Amino acid sequence: MSDRLAAGDTAPDFTLPDQDGTEHALADLRGRKVIVYFYPAASTPGCTTEACDFRDNMSSLQAAGYEVLGVSKDELPALQRFHHEQALSFPLLSDPDLAVHQAYGAWGEKNNYGKIVTGTIRSTIVLDEDGRVSLPLYNVKATGHVASLRKKLGLV
Repeated sequence: MSDRLAAGDTAPDFTLPDQDGTEHALADLRGRKVIVYFYPAASTPGCTTEACDFRDNMSSLQAAGYEVLGVSKDELPALQRFHHEQALSFPLLSDPDLAVHQAYGAWGEKNNYGKIVTGTIRSTIVLDEDGRVSLPLYNVKATGHVASLRKKLGLV
C-alpha cells in the first residue's frame, strides 16, 4: 500500500504515454490546474461511466482552467480503443508498472464486492498551478463523481 497524498503536498512528477503513444509530462502543465484521475480498467462499466462523465463536463472544467488526465495500468491498445469508442476529449495515460499509481497513493488494498483485493484505488487528485495537491480524493464512486468534484471545486 502506498502513502496517500495530502493537500499541500508537491505532486510527484511523471511522464507517461497517452493512448496514441504521445508522452505527457506533468511538469509541462505547470501554470495550469490539473485533475489527475486513476481508474481500474478501460472499457469496464464503472470506468466508462466515469470517463464519459469527465468527457461530458470537459467544457466547464476547461473553462475553469482545468486540464484532465486519466491514468490506468492498461496498455496502449486498450487505451486507444477506449478513447476512440467513448469519443474522449482528454488523454488516457498508461502506467503499466504502477509507479505513478504508487507515487499518488492510488494502488493498494481495497474492498471489492466484500473481498479485500489489491488494485487501483479509484482516486482523483486536483493540482494547483504550482503542482501542489489542492484536493486529494480517494475511494471515489464512479457514478456522480464529476458532479461532486465540480461542487467541491466551486464550479456549480
